Amino acid sequence: ELQRGATVCGLAGSLSFDGRGPERDLVERMVAALERRGPDGGGAWAHGPLALGHRRLKVIDLSDAGAQPMVDDELRLAVVFNGCLYNYADLRSELRECGYSFRSQSDTEVLLKAYHRWGAGFVERLNGMFAFCIAELESGRIVLGRDRLGIKPLYIARTPGALRFASSLPALLAGGGIDTEIDDVALHHYLTFHSVVPAPRTILRGVSRLPAATVLTVEPDGSEAVTEYWHPRFARRDEDVAMDADEWSEAVLDCLRTSVRRRLTADVPVGVLLSGGLDSSLIVALLAEAGRRPQTFSIGFETAGLARRTARRVRNAIIRKPRDAAWDEFRYSDEIARRFQTDHHRIRLPARRLFDALPDAVAAMSEPMLSMDIVAWFLLSQEVSAHVKVVQSGQGADEIFGGYHWYPPLLAERGTGAAAYASVFFDRSHAALEALLTPEHLPPGDPSGEFVERHFAQPGADTALGRALRIDTRCMLTDDPLKRVDNMTMAWGVEARLPFLDHELVELAAACPPQLKIAYGGKGVLKQAARQLLPATVIDRPKGYFPVPGLTRLGPHYVELFREALESGAARTRGLFRRDSVDRLLADPNAELTPMGINLLSQIALLELWLQAHV
Repeated sequence: ELQRGATVCGLAGSLSFDGRGPERDLVERMVAALERRGPDGGGAWAHGPLALGHRRLKVIDLSDAGAQPMVDDELRLAVVFNGCLYNYADLRSELRECGYSFRSQSDTEVLLKAYHRWGAGFVERLNGMFAFCIAELESGRIVLGRDRLGIKPLYIARTPGALRFASSLPALLAGGGIDTEIDDVALHHYLTFHSVVPAPRTILRGVSRLPAATVLTVEPDGSEAVTEYWHPRFARRDEDVAMDADEWSEAVLDCLRTSVRRRLTADVPVGVLLSGGLDSSLIVALLAEAGRRPQTFSIGFETAGLARRTARRVRNAIIRKPRDAAWDEFRYSDEIARRFQTDHHRIRLPARRLFDALPDAVAAMSEPMLSMDIVAWFLLSQEVSAHVKVVQSGQGADEIFGGYHWYPPLLAERGTGAAAYASVFFDRSHAALEALLTPEHLPPGDPSGEFVERHFAQPGADTALGRALRIDTRCMLTDDPLKRVDNMTMAWGVEARLPFLDHELVELAAACPPQLKIAYGGKGVLKQAARQLLPATVIDRPKGYFPVPGLTRLGPHYVELFREALESGAARTRGLFRRDSVDRLLADPNAELTPMGINLLSQIALLELWLQAHV
């Protein structure tokens, strides 16, 4: 049975403080830049100094009653909203008992009336992914909010006389008048912290991101108040102390079962991105347990053997996993599709399409990103969009259940763990960065190292491993893989839903004993839970990665593209990198890799390509 509730798309808005009235034309330009996020319709609305805009991807309540911006004249409230409230039906029933009536079947209207009933603290009642702006028409106040894990983005620009916001950074730039100078601290993060730029910074000085789990209230005079409303503890809870390993596995499976069910909320079919790994396979198994046979999608690339083997050697050296001699990216996904009788789609593409699609993928990035699988996500989403609008995916399981190679050593760490974490996760030292960046773009101190030290020093995690899981869940996850998934799927009007990032499951995982998480090579408690549903061949397989050739060992076509970008007049004028360092990398493009196996030339070239595409 299909359920109603989801509203996915893109939003934009502006609140003026200088008496010049609403920036409606500017907001309309921002909305036009969000069309790919919401191809099914859009609109803009203005009131006093406020202008709001929206693009819609129709997933539920396909009538005009679900359109946005949504204005409630009786309550004197207006809203633009991006995301899905999975518990909207329960909230709707509760609000009806309080005397509220509804004219639509949308969760947008539930969001609006929940705010009227409970105020800004209503976000603590929400289960879902969301970014929103709610406007009080009488007071002139606006309230911006973002979900606990930051699954849905919200960018902000504070300009002279106005505050602007949008679902993507390029949409803000489309409005004009934004400071596009490089934020040197953010640049330091990008080149050190594995291409992660922690919120609220972005690579541009004039644009920030509302952090996850944050509500920002803005008054008509421009004054602001910020509230962080979610603080999960990465430590044992009193109520869980007596639980044994089997009880933990049962608790995790039950919580994940609920999360998968919640993410079926839609008036359209919900598919699954099936890699054949533990996480996506478990989603399919739980859907089958619930009587669903979803469409499933797997991707692979032809003529990628050399690049795959090279990347695999690098990763084996880092992770010390046994080699998978078959290296057939469809082997495991086929097994799961057969076992659970899904409507399976094998998407096999020539490796050349990765290179050809790279400029379009860069154009779809809200911020510069570096990962082996960005372009693959872009192409996969393009293929999926021909079949479904909504998919479930397994992102987040490694971060919350301890699936990465840098977690086990931290269990024995007696200090804070910050230095040990940085030694395996950072792409380069501050000293190495001094040799790469021009002096005018090298910030004082070591901002990336200092950021990790501050994060690890915060209370709420009682072990070095807990502190590492916290920074990865609350920072790295939000500002790298989640951003990547949102950008690439929404570029094709596809919404990705992430069952492993239900906040109740995240809280449960954070409280799980560390040794249960890192058992069996990582994600031990999840692997034990999965044994009730999945074959051992899938559970105990070596850790896999998106089968993407091209960006670890660069072929000549990549080198030439990157050479053109880094030797262009724009790059020379920008002057981010020392020419001798750039020339060295171009002379031997495959000589230098980060500890995580990322090509250093790719890292700086993709940043420059993004700047040339958007700034």
